[in-house]
Amino acid sequence: MRGLCKVMAAALVVVGMAELVGCQYRSKDDAYYLVAPNLSLTYWKTVRDGFVAAGKEYKVSTYVTGPDTYDPKAEADAFSKVVARHPAGILVSVADAVALRDDIATAISAGVPVITVDSDAPNSARLYFIGTNNLEVGRLGGKRLVDQLHGKGNVVFWSIPGQPNLDERLKGYKDVLAGSPGIKVVDVVATGGDAGTAFDKAEQYMHATGANKIDAFVSLESSSGVALAEVVKRSGATDRLIIAMDANEDTLKLVADGSIDSTIAQKPFTMGYLGLKALDDAHHLPSHDLKSTYVTDQQAPFPAFVDTGSTLITKYNVSLLTNQPASGN
Repeated sequence: MRGLCKVMAAALVVVGMAELVGCQYRSKDDAYYLVAPNLSLTYWKTVRDGFVAAGKEYKVSTYVTGPDTYDPKAEADAFSKVVARHPAGILVSVADAVALRDDIATAISAGVPVITVDSDAPNSARLYFIGTNNLEVGRLGGKRLVDQLHGKGNVVFWSIPGQPNLDERLKGYKDVLAGSPGIKVVDVVATGGDAGTAFDKAEQYMHATGANKIDAFVSLESSSGVALAEVVKRSGATDRLIIAMDANEDTLKLVADGSIDSTIAQKPFTMGYLGLKALDDAHHLPSHDLKSTYVTDQQAPFPAFVDTGSTLITKYNVSLLTNQPASGN
């Protein structure tokens, strides 16, 4: 009997030690950073919410940095400063892939995991990308555009040329429009992520008439859709199509009342949430070797791409989003 008690006691000690090791697996000393190019946008506040929520689950430290307004250079500077801190991992949305490439390589060489989110830098040393399939987003919007214009009309896009995810969306639209020669792309307006710029340019295009009339306004980024709807509303026109991007509250209200025909919703909370957990997995790799090329490695510990999903939202299904609880703090 005494022998059995000794065995049981020893087993309990082993279990207790295992639990202690498990507790030490993560700690507040593990610092993870989210770096984004325009933190004032509701979209990035939602990504932050997901990032912080996962950090609380894992009991690690989370930090968010980057410019409050769209500024690729400021984002690159912020990223460089984060790399110098040698954190446990960095989740970054890439505004300028060239500007970040060297610092991403520096981080990876130093054993700091870097995963891109929302906007990718596929030619960098980053481990992989978590976010929307932006090419498919463009194709989804393109099909809606063709259907609503009945294959004929002039369209202007609002974008930030050079930002990888938005360029992919534009390509997706153009892929679809290639099969509809009756639809002409008149312009791609560079907004710089500023709703005021989008508003001013839209006002100019509202004055075009006859063969030059703009039939559709398409925003490839989240800051312009509401501004476009306001311009059309003030003009009194009822024959213009607006397709927006993302599912912030103001955009959804305008979809519900018909001012905006449709928007394409992403899952920014999920991006931040999965991003933190992915960084933590990479940080705790047994070998912690981040220098290998994983793209062609058939036994790679990482995927090439995690698609968090997207949905076309119209007045017929907008309630699916407006009836959801807020994802904020």
